[in-house]
Amino acid sequence: MHPRSIALAGAPLLLAACATAQPAGEGEAIAVRPPTSDNPADTCRAEPGQRFTGQRASAETGAAILQATGARTLRWVPPDTAVTMDYRADRVTVRYERDYRITQVSCG
Repeated sequence: MHPRSIALAGAPLLLAACATAQPAGEGEAIAVRPPTSDNPADTCRAEPGQRFTGQRASAETGAAILQATGARTLRWVPPDTAVTMDYRADRVTVRYERDYRITQVSCG
């Protein structure tokens, strides 16, 4: 085999090795809090998070949502963004509009 052919054949493998995986739901920001003794299973409870609907999305609001829901992971979902449908008992998902008003707080 010609040396140039070998180099061209191996190029896709080299490019694949340099690629980085995008997080699920491109553009989302994820915050994680450490496990706590008050919720050792870190299971999300959506009901307490409902009070944040209509509030402005911010780092402070996100921290309050994590605390209120008992979730370990926070997933922000900007407008017009697709996200994975995989279920995670320790995750709270917060959707917001272009004006940063929270429209939905759900678990999973």
